[in-house]
Amino acid sequence: MTAGRITVVVALGATQTIAWASSYYLPAILGAPIARALDLPTSMFFGLFSGALLLSAVVGPSVGRLIDRHGGRDVLAASNLVIATGLLALAAAHNLAGLVIAWTILGAGIGMGLYDSAFATLTWLYGLGARSSITGITLIAGFASTIGWPLSALVLDLSGWRAACIMWAALNFLVAAPVNWLIIPRHGMPLSSPMAQRETPTTAPSPSPAAMPILAFFFAATWFVQGGMAAHLPGLLQAAGASATAAIAAASLVGPAQVGARIVEFSLLRSFHPVSSARIASVLHPIGAAFLIVSGVPGVVAFALLHGAGNGMITFVKGTLPLAVFGPLGYGLRSGLLSAPARTLQAAAPFLFGLLLDDVGIGAIGLSAGLYLAAFSSLFLLDPHRATAAHPPPIQS
Repeated sequence: MTAGRITVVVALGATQTIAWASSYYLPAILGAPIARALDLPTSMFFGLFSGALLLSAVVGPSVGRLIDRHGGRDVLAASNLVIATGLLALAAAHNLAGLVIAWTILGAGIGMGLYDSAFATLTWLYGLGARSSITGITLIAGFASTIGWPLSALVLDLSGWRAACIMWAALNFLVAAPVNWLIIPRHGMPLSSPMAQRETPTTAPSPSPAAMPILAFFFAATWFVQGGMAAHLPGLLQAAGASATAAIAAASLVGPAQVGARIVEFSLLRSFHPVSSARIASVLHPIGAAFLIVSGVPGVVAFALLHGAGNGMITFVKGTLPLAVFGPLGYGLRSGLLSAPARTLQAAAPFLFGLLLDDVGIGAIGLSAGLYLAAFSSLFLLDPHRATAAHPPPIQS
């Protein structure tokens, strides 16, 4: 990558870290304290969070279409301002109505400013050459929970949850928004330019008409499991026989495993078609589940590492696989459409998977492993030789 592109990747990686830490990862630390302070059930707080994720699914396609037309500089900078506004509203909340307002604003910010928008921005800038850049920002932002959770907890202990919300709002307003505005280029790579012609095939056949529903199913199935594991992984490991301390320690390995898998993709798998990475990613969770079922407590660490590695790979596959299958034209809108069912199921996953875990205990791993195996199988309906598409079928806008 050129120095200019490296600067963009580092900037986007940093702003994505702030955006993720201050929105998606915020409830894990602040949810229970906020609910207690407002005398509300914790489940109600997380229900509003799920509603925010549903709103982000609705917002996503329109945001993607906007980035396709004008690039992501304005959208990403504005998303940080929206997230900051939502955080200030959360800090000012004193009842349920205040929480509803705050999470409505935050849901819009999540739909505008997380990975889908960043991936679409890089594709608008660099065309098919965006794959390494997409992997690069996920390497950096993969530490969002590693940085965000301790920082939120520190401010919570020192000054309370309202101060933590204000701190994250300030970082979005004073750091992330200006960086996105100043560093992201105003203009993308024209498709008629020599660079675009080198990076965009002109003779590749169009992808199968079934490619969109296949990928929509793949991401919906895997994101449902990701949402369920994000909320219940320690509980699942305890159901397998691990102590509470051991379960939390094993669950903490997910973050490093995610980043490690992205390094493998960036270094060893970058020459392979992204469908190969997707197949590897979708089989790691079921292998880990087999270790957990067969070995019990000794398999806890293996499961956490394999689940984390697969989770980390699927994150960047969400950016690179649609690009490889459909090409850069209309990427943002397609990404938003593919994310809509995935985000919807991801929002419902903590509740539904929690019910199953309460009912059947460790047997719940059968559902998650089965969904991943179904996702793995669906990829064989894609023909990598038909990608990449220079002229993908049009999407109504």
